[in-house]
Amino acid sequence: MSKVKEYINETVTEMVHRVTWPTWKELQSNTIIVVVASVLLSLVIFAMDFVFGITGDKDSFWKGVLGLIYKMF
Repeated sequence: MSKVKEYINETVTEMVHRVTWPTWKELQSNTIIVVVASVLLSLVIFAMDFVFGITGDKDSFWKGVLGLIYKMF
């Protein structure tokens, strides 16, 4: 039990005294970077899905741009 107590005390000491926490301004800028990167990645995935649009359902209306091209020929 003493090792558990020692572990908790060391963890608290580490988190309070040794960890360098970001400032509020740094936290905001990093959050904006993550949000923008997430939106861009989701748009790229959406575009790929829209263009290639291959679904497992044969009766689906939209089969993507490639599906329309294949249907024309």
